[in-house]
Parts: sequence; C-alpha cells; structure tokens
Amino acid sequence: MTDGVGGPGAGIPKTGDADATALDESGSGVVGGGTEVTASGTADTKQRRFATRLTHDGRPGSRVAGLVNTPVHRGSTVLQPNLAARREAGRRGLEQALVYGVMGNATHHALEDVVAGIEGGTRCQVVSSGLAAVTAALLAFLDSGDHLLMPDSVYAPSRVFCDGMLRRMGVETTYYDPVIGAEALGALLRPRTRVLFLESPGSHTFEVQDVPALAAATRARGVCVMLDNTWGVHHFQPFRHGVDVSIQALTKYVAGHSDVLLGGIVTNDPAMWERVRGAALELGQYASPDDCWLALRGARTMAVRLAHQHAAGLRVAEWLAAQPQVLRVLHPGLEGAQGHAIWKRDFTGASSLFGVVFQPRYAQAAVNALLDGLELFGIGASWGGFESLVLPTSGTLTRTAESGVLGGPAIRVHVGLEDTDDLIEDLTAGLARMG
Repeated sequence: MTDGVGGPGAGIPKTGDADATALDESGSGVVGGGTEVTASGTADTKQRRFATRLTHDGRPGSRVAGLVNTPVHRGSTVLQPNLAARREAGRRGLEQALVYGVMGNATHHALEDVVAGIEGGTRCQVVSSGLAAVTAALLAFLDSGDHLLMPDSVYAPSRVFCDGMLRRMGVETTYYDPVIGAEALGALLRPRTRVLFLESPGSHTFEVQDVPALAAATRARGVCVMLDNTWGVHHFQPFRHGVDVSIQALTKYVAGHSDVLLGGIVTNDPAMWERVRGAALELGQYASPDDCWLALRGARTMAVRLAHQHAAGLRVAEWLAAQPQVLRVLHPGLEGAQGHAIWKRDFTGASSLFGVVFQPRYAQAAVNALLDGLELFGIGASWGGFESLVLPTSGTLTRTAESGVLGGPAIRVHVGLEDTDDLIEDLTAGLARMG
C-alpha cells in the first residue's frame, strides 16, 4: 500500500492526453498527423517509417550529448521540493509524470511511447505480463452483472480468468465461434454486454476474425471492443479497424529474446485511457524497469526480426503443407487457409507462429516421436523469441462453441531466426520418425 497524495489512483483527472501519432492510411507504416512531441519534449515534424521509429522512439534524440540508450531508472520514493509540488504531482495520475514508483518512471514511459506507436494508438500502460494486460483491461470495463463475449479460440489463461475470477465477480461470459458473422454476433448481445473480446488469429487454431465487421456490429450498443493483437503486432493496426483497446504480450516479439515477462494495453481515446490507467493503478500493476529496458532493447531490432520471421514462417509453413503426413497447415498467410482473404485485406504481414494438423491415420505417439527427436525446435510455451519452438495441440484445447475441430492430431510451431534450410532438415527427419 502507499500513503498520501502520491499513491496509486490519487487525484486522477477526468481527461487524458489525446495527442496521437497515427499511421497513414496507405499501410506503409509512415507516421502522419503533423507535429509530434516526443518523449524528450522535442518537436518531430517529419514523417517516419516503422523501422526508423523503432530505432528512435523513446530516446532523447540523435543530436544530444550522452549515451544512445535510455537508462534504467529504478526507485519507489519520489521526492518533491515542497508540499505544493507534491499536491500538484498527485493530480497527474493519467500523465507520464514522476509521482510514485508504481506509477511509472522514464524507463516505463519510453517503452510505453514505443508500444503506443507500434499499435497506432496514443497511450500505453505497461503491466507485468501478457495475461496481466488481458485481465487488467477486462477489469477496467466489467462490473458485477455484466456480460462478456469471448472467442472460443481465446488464449487458455484468459479463459481460466473468465471462468474463475470473473464468474466469482458475477460477470457472465459467452464463448462464441471465432468465425462468427456480424449478424450472428449481434444476436448474442444482451442489455448488459459491455465487452466484445477478439483474438485474431486464435490461439493454437488460428482462426482469423473479421474485426471491422464484428466491431461495427457492436458499435451502436456502446460495447468496448478489445483485441489481443500479439500475433498481429505491427502487421495489424487495431484502431483503424474499430478496436477500442489493444492488448500486447510484450514478452513475445517486442522483447524478442525470451528473457522478460511484460504486457501492454494501448488505447486511442482519452475516455478509454482513463479507464485502463485507473484499473492498472487500482490493481497495483507494475512492470520492472529492468524488464522494460530489455523490451526497449528488443524493440530496436523488431522490424528486422519481424521481416525475417514473416518470410521464414511462410517458407516452413508452405513446405509442411506439401508433405504427405500433413492434412493442413493453419497459417492465415497460405492460399486456401481459413481467413486468408481477411488476412490479405487487413494485415501487412504475418507472425511466424502457426499450426500443423497431421493426417488422422497418425496416433499421438507418432506425433510425440516427431517432437521428441527434433534438435533445433525447443519444446516450450511462449513464442516471438529468436528460437524455434514446438508444442502439441491435441488434448490441450477447451472449446464450448463447437469450434476448433481440426481433423487430426496437431502441433503448434514457432519459427525463430535459424536458417530455414536447417529447420526444414530437422523437420524432415522428424516426419520420417512418424512412420
């Protein structure tokens, strides 16, 4: 707990900072919207592309005397010169102000600026993990008696939260088929529906949702549209497609090195920011400055990594789709895959995470033989790092809306930064072990 004016949530004003940095309508990643005031307080009047922004955002600039990288700031207590200054600081809860340790410092603010820019939003709240980003965002908009619409393909820990804590709070969750159309979704709306949650593509089964259509179906009812955009980081711009709150597991591609746990909640509207920021402070959500600094370091190379992993993931997915042991590959970037047309319309690229469904003649033991003998693919959760990973999907899915029927045993594959020829050789040997 904290005491006095500087504590979490104290003196939060009723308006937020609406200064925006939006991506241009061409999808090129060029920043528009006129003059931008950077975190260092300097005016940037030029348009910058994605890779340039990742290199320069959250830094004091290229023409300063000092170190290139933003330093790590650690601390709890913030001293003020007098009581009047302390009272004034306590009224700045929505701003990037140095008030109290749990409310963030310059290291947090630098990462928040970078992530907000990636997502095309105005403000970002960093939290302790990707799951914390999901739960804090939901708690910001849901009360006892409310109704939540959640895709049946959602990240499993998010489902546990809905079926556990939210249920105990009196929030009812309806799990809907992730490929539902706007009309059918509209039929699920209730007077107390407060949040439509989206995850596109879905965890493990990679259903692509028609985000603009689903968001439009709920807009007139005042429903908050949330999206877990971790798979689509940079490639999908949520606020251009009707999303109110975008969630990122910064653990994944932003940090990029499998050594931190972080989440981000991004908004593009002052009222939404007020709810998100208030909930994060009330929950005592906090991200380690050291982890924020590591994520900043990862973000500097993310454009290069994303480009490589987009191409590498597609190459490995296309190769797997041509193998006789494989029934189908769940990758939205492949012609004929579920949601490919929506992906092509709304995304500028792809993550390197996808699913593989094997022919139904193979038992789970054959799939286990494939996985256990791989030399370059680690067996482990998470993704978005530099290393390739695999996990079995069969037997791990919980579905209640008659979705997720795959037709055979399945695995999830994450393609890292290794040479794809080596990865394909490893997988070739693994497929041979299936018999």
